Amino acid sequence: MATQYAISGTTAREIAASAESAVTDGLLRPDDALPPVRTLADTLGVSPGTVATAYKELRRRGIVVTRGRGGTVVAPAPSVSSRRPPPVPPGLRDLAGGHPDPAFLPDLVPPGRLSPGARSHRASPRLPELEELARAWFHRDGVPDGQVTFAHGALDCISRLLSVELRPGDAVAVEDPGFHHLLDLVPALGLRTVAVAVDDEGLRPEGLRAALRAGARAVVLCPRAQNPYGSRTSAVRRDELLAVLAAAPEVLVIEDDHSADTAGGPLHSLTTAGADGPARWAQIRTVSKHLGTDLRWTAMACDATTLARHDGRLLLTSGWVSHVLQETVARLMTDPATVALVDAAGTAYARRREALLAALAGHGIAGRGVSGMNVWVPVRDEAAVVNGLRSAGWWVAGGARFRIAAGPGVRITTADLEVREAPRLAADFAGVLGGSLTTYGG
Repeated sequence: MATQYAISGTTAREIAASAESAVTDGLLRPDDALPPVRTLADTLGVSPGTVATAYKELRRRGIVVTRGRGGTVVAPAPSVSSRRPPPVPPGLRDLAGGHPDPAFLPDLVPPGRLSPGARSHRASPRLPELEELARAWFHRDGVPDGQVTFAHGALDCISRLLSVELRPGDAVAVEDPGFHHLLDLVPALGLRTVAVAVDDEGLRPEGLRAALRAGARAVVLCPRAQNPYGSRTSAVRRDELLAVLAAAPEVLVIEDDHSADTAGGPLHSLTTAGADGPARWAQIRTVSKHLGTDLRWTAMACDATTLARHDGRLLLTSGWVSHVLQETVARLMTDPATVALVDAAGTAYARRREALLAALAGHGIAGRGVSGMNVWVPVRDEAAVVNGLRSAGWWVAGGARFRIAAGPGVRITTADLEVREAPRLAADFAGVLGGSLTTYGG
């Protein structure tokens, strides 16, 4: 009854605005159920069609979702609010953030000479030096570098691509478990998510085939350092996925190679297949994981059509990426000391990840993570494990925000977990499970 009274109005626009305000103000929280259409119509004294129109507008804007017989509920991450991780309790070792080790990040010093005077940045949005560095960056791993452009971050780039390519109600195939911000972004754009299971080798081909049959018009995947599972696409899996995609040449394939320089292991990209690869594609690379989290710069290689559509929308919005930022990134990418630091980071991240996996395995606990800076541990009761490790002094991320249909688990960021700490964490994990994987683990 309280939920009904949180919504008012006599027109579809007023009802939608009232519901939006209730979500913004916290009166309606994620997963709260909205009243059935006829119930709210009777309460407000309007026709069911008026309420249905209001709910349709709320769905289009990513504020609510419909769950079949479960009715209409507030979206897990409604577009009018942001779902932020809980603060780390004082005194705990933070292994939940997914961030790089600050010890391996270079000092950020802006260029001494800022972009002088007024000039047409829209006419020359990319600094030639950084554009050439970006081309070489993609070329190094066999990604076609004929068309290259910049954006303000991976999600900024993905959001723009999906917005210009798809329409509200279209479906996007996403990894499950997958990057939680992407899982929030897709419905916020008014699009449908179609979950595709992953394993150590990346997206599962049968899941991708099912997603295409369900109408997916785009697929977003991480070819390595997949977050949170730690997958890395193998050469065999790449070929299997290409065979599935061959039947859907109109589908846009977006690869988020966000940790290209520290992921560990080679890149087996769907984009490197030449004429046998997807016709519509984009590969995205960022520097926030190896040069600094405040460097919101992304390079994208793509086909000519995707480039034109992305840059056309960019031109109408922010126009360009800061030239000061571009100059900073270019200087770091060519600095020998920074290059050596990045190489050391990649080696350390692999050693730390493997140390935890081995320590867990010594207690009979199976973790996943063949690349990147995270380890995914399947469990039966996420809350029990998170709270148990908290009592032991560790703060890890519950898996609920990373998954759609995948089984429960916890994500442990190993980027700054020293090798010597792994045995103690594994022993505490085993202690939380009570020595019996049949209780919580799996």
